[in-house]
Amino acid sequence: MNLWPLQKAWYRSFQSARRIYIKTLHFPTPEILSGESSIGRLPQLLKKHQVHHVLIVTDQGISRLGLLDDLLCALKEQGIDYSVYDQVLPNPTVENIEEALQLYGQQRCEGVIGFGGGSPMDCAKMVAARAANPSQSIKHMRGELRIKNKPAPIFAVPTTAGTGSEVTIAAVVKDTATHEKYAITDLKLMPFGAVLDPTLSSGLPAHITAATGMDALTHAVEAYIGRNGSEFTNEKARRAVRLIFEHLPTAYCNGTNMQARTNMLQAANDAGAAFTRAYVGYVHAIAHQLGGVYDVPHGLANAILLPYVLEYYGNAAVPKLAELAIAGGIGTAKESEAALAAQFIEHVRHLNKNMNIPSKVKELREQDIPLIAQRAMQEGNPVYPVPKIMSIHECKNLLKKLLQ
Repeated sequence: MNLWPLQKAWYRSFQSARRIYIKTLHFPTPEILSGESSIGRLPQLLKKHQVHHVLIVTDQGISRLGLLDDLLCALKEQGIDYSVYDQVLPNPTVENIEEALQLYGQQRCEGVIGFGGGSPMDCAKMVAARAANPSQSIKHMRGELRIKNKPAPIFAVPTTAGTGSEVTIAAVVKDTATHEKYAITDLKLMPFGAVLDPTLSSGLPAHITAATGMDALTHAVEAYIGRNGSEFTNEKARRAVRLIFEHLPTAYCNGTNMQARTNMLQAANDAGAAFTRAYVGYVHAIAHQLGGVYDVPHGLANAILLPYVLEYYGNAAVPKLAELAIAGGIGTAKESEAALAAQFIEHVRHLNKNMNIPSKVKELREQDIPLIAQRAMQEGNPVYPVPKIMSIHECKNLLKKLLQ
């Protein structure tokens, strides 16, 4: 007996009930400081929230580039003490969080700044959560709305235009023991404030600009084509797509172009606000597993996967992809929906190719595909409100297309 149709019906019922529930939630809104050199205004925001000693969570690359210097000078001028944890890995681990938490406690910090890409920001969120919940392990926070006490004040400073973590209620963590990545989602993880300062991303290497930009695009697209969209999230997603199509090529080719950097930060912020309310889809479900098993950077995995998954959705995603094609300025309403959707997917491939993003995952091994597919489907089903529900068999077939 084929139970798959019944299982898909159950998934859709679950998603419908969840959609109603999400509409009852109140999402906090961080205070945003934006513009060139806006990092210098962060100390006043810390004082506003009674933070007099802050832990800065970042990575060694940020430290070596000296990107913290302006912030540290501003903190000194305002009489705010600080400690720095700069050991965050590209996929933040449970060990990263616990090490930073130990420093937080030793220095008697009162708040946390996540400074860098999505990894430092996610790590900072979990340090704040653990500081307020010492008896609750990270493992027990896994899933949704499981954090008991309100975390310590969280502030986010993105140096890449990708994750949008500064306006999301999620953090993604890697368990090094099982090589698994999983999300922790809770309204309490929304930062108190965020800084969108384009000068901090001006020295970003081109390949990171490319991968993080495509990460933001993935957030916008998955939020828009899924079934949980609202007027608010759809507007944010459309604007993000337009900004990315217009400004990512410039930011990639000329990293010192402040207009391009400013617009990309706004695009990532819009996409983050969209997906944290409307959710993502199978691109993320699979990308998380590639990051967990092989440490493939999340943005790069999303960039590679996006056109494959959009093609898998087929007719189920055509109307909304057509709308995004028009929003992104790569088609007109005079064209058919099918033609517009095809143009959109082709434009994604064109962006990847022009930014030297590969079309295959060189780390992927055929013997790992069953495990990756199983974990991806465990993450995606029934939670993600995707246009078309994927089976584990279909996931395996898609993964095979990524073999080099």
